[in-house]
Amino acid sequence: MEQIRLGLFGAGIGRSQAPRLHKLAARLCGLQLSYELFDLNDLGLDGFEEKLEQTARQGLTGVNVTHPVKERAASLFTVPDIAMRQIGAVNTVRFADKTAYNTDYSGFIRAFQQQFATVSPGKVLMFGAGGVGKAIGFALTKLKASMIYLTDTDAAKAEKLVAELKAAGAKCDVQPLDKVLELAEVDGLINCTPLGMYQYPGSAIPKEMIGGQRWAFDAVYTPLETQFLKDAKERGLELLSGYELFFYQGVDAFKLFTGLSVDEEELRRQLVATVN
Repeated sequence: MEQIRLGLFGAGIGRSQAPRLHKLAARLCGLQLSYELFDLNDLGLDGFEEKLEQTARQGLTGVNVTHPVKERAASLFTVPDIAMRQIGAVNTVRFADKTAYNTDYSGFIRAFQQQFATVSPGKVLMFGAGGVGKAIGFALTKLKASMIYLTDTDAAKAEKLVAELKAAGAKCDVQPLDKVLELAEVDGLINCTPLGMYQYPGSAIPKEMIGGQRWAFDAVYTPLETQFLKDAKERGLELLSGYELFFYQGVDAFKLFTGLSVDEEELRRQLVATVN
C-alpha cells in the first residue's frame, strides 16, 4: 500500500480537522497516509520558509498552509492557475514539482454551486480582506457576483484587495466599518475574519444588520455553528457553513496531492460518522 506524508503549517491549528479528512480520503482510495501538524504558535513565524524547506527534505509529499502564512508560501512556489496566482495566497503546496494552489478558491466555488445551484451571489458584503478573504473575493468574481462590498479593520488591506478584484473584472468597492449598517440591503453576507473561531468568540457582523438578505456564509468551521450563522439562521437566511468550504477545499487538495478522486459522498458520510 502506497504511503503519502502530508502536513499543515499554521498558527493555532491544534483542533484542525484536516488530518482526519485526508486520512479518511486516503483509506477510501487504498492509500496509507500520515498528516503532521506544524503549529507556528509553538515553532514561531521566524524562519517559516526554512521550516517549509526542511519538511520537503524530510520526504513529505506536500503540505497545506493556513493563517498567517498563505501569502508567504505563495511567493516560494510556482502557481500554475492564473486566478489562484492573482489571489497571491495559497493553501496547498506540492514539493515534487514545486507548485502551489489555492483550494479555498476552488472549494468555495464548488460549495456555493452545490448549495445554490446556478443562482448568482448577487450583491455581497464581505468582512475580512486577509488570505481567505482574497480567495473568496476572487471566487465571487468567478461566480459573477453583481457587486462585492468589502470591509476590514485594515482599510489599506481592503483597498488593495478591491483594486486586485477590479483588475480581475469584479465590480467592487470598499465599505468603511462605521458605514456597514448602510449596506444591509445586499443579497449575501460573508465573514472571512477569524471572529467566531473557538479562540476568538463573537461575530464581526452586527446582529442588527442581519435580516432581509438571501444567504450567509462563514469561513469559520470550528465551531460548526458560529454566532454569525446562529444570528443569520434566526433571521431566515439560507446558510453556507465553513464546513462546506473545509470539505471541498480538502477534497481538491487531496486530489492535488495524490492525483486521485475520492468518493465524496462516502467521505462526507464517514467524516460525520467519526464525529458522532
